[in-house]
Amino acid sequence: MKKTLHTVLLASALAVSLATPAWSSGLMDSIKSQAAGALGGGSASTSSQSTSALSSLGDIGGLGSALGLPSIGGDTAGNAAGVLQYCIQNQYLGGADASNVKDKLLDKVGLGTPQEQQQDTSYQQGLAGLLSGSDGSSFDLGKLKSDLKDKACSYVLDNASSLL
Repeated sequence: MKKTLHTVLLASALAVSLATPAWSSGLMDSIKSQAAGALGGGSASTSSQSTSALSSLGDIGGLGSALGLPSIGGDTAGNAAGVLQYCIQNQYLGGADASNVKDKLLDKVGLGTPQEQQQDTSYQQGLAGLLSGSDGSSFDLGKLKSDLKDKACSYVLDNASSLL
């Protein structure tokens, strides 16, 4: 009896230890597939599930990671300013805060005049909705659905504010 109990406990412990990595792996796969659905793939029901699942991730930084948004650094400040202008023009961001952050970023990187902005390819890419990361990666905001563009623009605003 004692040996049987010992065997059952050992088997249970082994099952739990083997199931934990599989569960966490399944969680990441689920998040990835939900993010892919939110980017335009999948059916309408998958898309709405993706949106609610991504919304439940909580903070904007978590959402940025789930969507695959690149990290914004000082070397991409001009691009971030362009993306902020894209977000303002398309009404994903409003108010003076976004505009003030954009203007301060432009001044910081020496793009205070329309002529300088016109000549800067990084800023121009941002105006087109292409977010460039400090690691060289990029992300096209145009591929997101409208409600996720709001969140992505908030992510850019929050991260761009930290560059000032």
